[in-house]
Amino acid sequence: MENSSIVLSLISVSIISLVSLIGAVYLVIKKDVLEKTTILLVSLAVGTLFGDVFFHLLPHIYTSEGDEFLSALFIITGILIFFILEKFLRWRHIHLAPHNKSIKPVAYTNIVGDALHNFIDGMLVSASYMVSIELGITTTVTVILHEIPQEIGDFGVLVHSGFTPKKALMFNFLSAVSSFLGVLFVILISKEIEGVIDLLIPITAGGFIYIAGSDLIPELHHKSDFKTSTYQMIFMLIGIILMALLVHIH
Repeated sequence: MENSSIVLSLISVSIISLVSLIGAVYLVIKKDVLEKTTILLVSLAVGTLFGDVFFHLLPHIYTSEGDEFLSALFIITGILIFFILEKFLRWRHIHLAPHNKSIKPVAYTNIVGDALHNFIDGMLVSASYMVSIELGITTTVTVILHEIPQEIGDFGVLVHSGFTPKKALMFNFLSAVSSFLGVLFVILISKEIEGVIDLLIPITAGGFIYIAGSDLIPELHHKSDFKTSTYQMIFMLIGIILMALLVHIH
């Protein structure tokens, strides 16, 4: 990998990582307003996660030259990995939590899923710059536009799960920094990059399906009045539509 590609990759992932700080706008919002909007941000997160899976990750998986059976197997593996991870976190939650206000396990599964996704983004950006500068820039812009609604949703999930806004912002940023590890990984194994991406993307898809379907949607059922349910559906649709629109940008 050429030095210019490495430098451009690092610049790109630095910009992408800063997008994770978009939740800072919520630090100046009054607490009662933040509490009312977090459930809507969770709804947005559901939409962006499902949209990401069905509009971006799955099409990439099934338009590549990989084995379809293995891809399906890795998607299921991703679901099982996050199921086991959450089981472990729930066990620790039950046995170690000193009081009822401890952090919900979904916060940590969301951080892990987001970190893995950002790791792959770093790999994709770096791999794109290996092809051409133009493709690298295009990929970077696409990832940034893709990250904005997802990072806002992730922030809402973390706050809803018990993190303070400042702590949620910090963990969002830390998970975003994993994109640098993705770049480093590409530098180390540039010859086998395509095979590694083909392995990690379906696992990530499975993780996102698990988080959205098993963790976040049940949270939305805690408030089932007509007005709240309508707003939840609207924000889910916004997340899905945003992800769908991004398909036509790249």
